[in-house]
Amino acid sequence: MTVLNRPQVVIIGAGFGGLWAAKTLACSGVDVWLVDRNNYHTFSPLLYQVATAELEPDDIIYPVRSIFHKYPNVHFVLGEVTSIDALQRVVNTQQRRIGYDYLLFSLGSAVNYYGIHGAAEHTFPLKDMDDAVRLRNHILCKFEAANYEVDKEIRRQILTFTIVGGGPTGVEYCGALAELVRKPMERDYPSLDMSQVHIILLEATGSLLTGLPKRLHQYTLDRLTRMGVEVRLNSHVQQITSTAVTLNDGQIIPTETVVWTAGVQGAGLKQQWKFPTLPNGQVNLLPTLQVPDYPEIYVVGDLAHVKEDRRNLPMVAPVATQEGTWAAQNILRQVKGSLPLPFRYKDQGTMAVVGRNAAAVRLGSVTFTGFLAWIIWALIHLYRLIGFRNRLLVFLNWSMDYLLYERVVRLITPLPENDAIKNGCLE
Repeated sequence: MTVLNRPQVVIIGAGFGGLWAAKTLACSGVDVWLVDRNNYHTFSPLLYQVATAELEPDDIIYPVRSIFHKYPNVHFVLGEVTSIDALQRVVNTQQRRIGYDYLLFSLGSAVNYYGIHGAAEHTFPLKDMDDAVRLRNHILCKFEAANYEVDKEIRRQILTFTIVGGGPTGVEYCGALAELVRKPMERDYPSLDMSQVHIILLEATGSLLTGLPKRLHQYTLDRLTRMGVEVRLNSHVQQITSTAVTLNDGQIIPTETVVWTAGVQGAGLKQQWKFPTLPNGQVNLLPTLQVPDYPEIYVVGDLAHVKEDRRNLPMVAPVATQEGTWAAQNILRQVKGSLPLPFRYKDQGTMAVVGRNAAAVRLGSVTFTGFLAWIIWALIHLYRLIGFRNRLLVFLNWSMDYLLYERVVRLITPLPENDAIKNGCLE
């Protein structure tokens, strides 16, 4: 129950930013209303492992109510926000009407297709759990289809997997997919010639992992190449259909699988809310993470446009968690009658795993590659997972995969639209 005369804080979105804001406000002198359309938090950095049959979906999700069950001032509301009255300071959801003194948006991001024809219709994004399961179903269905295809050219097209975007997600997905093919799928399909499997990574710029030191780019490029991934730099996609990718130079790649990891944009704000948004959907904010003209409204995470040292902060989880914590602390400062402080981001580094015993890691000005970087990557991701159960399950699955080359989640599971039929596994 809420306490009369206590400030009411509404947080929209239980992603990294919203969750860390709620954690910061737990046990404080405010009531927190955390609104999300899902009743769980997803550890999105490991979604690609669900999509490559390495982890179960419930290994990387955790119920929101379980996170806050010890904090009586934090209330969870399952639903979507239908409207906001900024003058009356009211948030309307499908179930209830919630008044607020302070409002925090953490709605995350959506896929940015950059206007490329056919990309939205014919690619597989990796933004949420449904995307990951749908992509896993699709990949497994393609191997089923190829196993009975007699035409060599059609089989090669079925077994060509194209990934667009050479950032951390694209690199990690390529490495995980190559390892899925190398051992588990070889055992599952002994009559299928795995040399016909073709994994292509398309990157529009001249380097992978843009923004990281050149040493890490070259290491990642060499490692993926040794794993059998064809990396094409300076490759701009012009058009995507259900059976091919066309590049700007006229090259055509016959493929029935295109994974889109090329970019994201701010998402979730409705036009009638009239916040100052940029062309990429992000909200232009004050340095304190407040919306101009609305000192009681904060925006954090992928939806927030924040510049620091003449650069835009990236749309990644560490930025979102720090912004969520900072915005919550600013709210508490306002409650106490103090002025909110400008946000300062502490760069904790960037990392990407490139398969077994291989990763590229930057921590501050120091870089690591190889086995040591892989251990650092694994430990940090295990630590950041929410819940002992999830950490244990992920560790056990990783251990089985490492020791036995076994992907235990090679399952085609039904989704509401019946992906098995949609993807051609069943006629």
